[in-house]
Amino acid sequence: MKCSKCNDIAIVSQRYSCTHLCERHFVEDFEDKVKKTVEKGRMLQGGDRIAVALSGGKDSTALLNILKKILSDRKDITMFAVTIDEGIVGYREDTIKSARKITEELGVEHIIVSFREEFDFCLDEIVAGKREAPCTFCGVLRKSLLNRTAKVYGATKVATGHDLDDEAQSVLMNYMKGDIERLGRFAPRRIQPGLVPRIKPLKNIPERETALYCMVNGFYVKMAECPYASLSLRSDVRDMLNNLEMKFPGTKQSCMKGFDCLSGLLAKRYPPMELSSCGLCGEPCVGDLCKACQLLNRLKTA
Repeated sequence: MKCSKCNDIAIVSQRYSCTHLCERHFVEDFEDKVKKTVEKGRMLQGGDRIAVALSGGKDSTALLNILKKILSDRKDITMFAVTIDEGIVGYREDTIKSARKITEELGVEHIIVSFREEFDFCLDEIVAGKREAPCTFCGVLRKSLLNRTAKVYGATKVATGHDLDDEAQSVLMNYMKGDIERLGRFAPRRIQPGLVPRIKPLKNIPERETALYCMVNGFYVKMAECPYASLSLRSDVRDMLNNLEMKFPGTKQSCMKGFDCLSGLLAKRYPPMELSSCGLCGEPCVGDLCKACQLLNRLKTA
């Protein structure tokens, strides 16, 4: 199979665009898409200090690498990486090693913070014997800790490695739950005091291309999946979308295009909530206590 842009051997077939790309043109295509996403969304401005959420997996590794390239000539923007150690035995240790390796290779400041140090519990302890999906606890606590850490280290924005697959899954999950108000909050909104704005430079890149980008750039990333992932609704939605994508290429892009058309209407229907400060930790929240402190109180009184 030949590259659609030259006579070299193609390494990827983009069925959704009917294009075959060799290694050189694939990298160019990938990086061009990310740069256009960043520019269109005005994700970076002079004076920014970017906290890159780095799990050590393929998406966050690709994100760190390309942001390093994009910012190589920008002396007015700085960046550092933040790794959250939830405490998942047999999984997180390996990804932290990968995160350390990539930050050392790229010369990026690396901050590691843990559930144990911040909350006195690791995730394995939190979910033991619980009927609720582990992602319920992990998502809330990780988001809270990432926001706190970003503020401590002076970040003006948090960059996450959410790719096209992640975004399409989230949109579809909210449809399936009938949670249209939450879907409305999924789109970028106005800045809220105490919340560091998030950017998603990879949001238009399919997951498989993110993995390939890491490979061709020489970043070895262990393709392990969180042992709790299969217990979540997201896992089933992911499999469903992947099956549809195989039969109908472009399904994931179409899902996001549909959401983009609705996001403006949803923003008007569900304006941003006015936030107060959590009575325990001081983080922004709706009501007296943030979700993280509510969960932690349950754990401490159980």
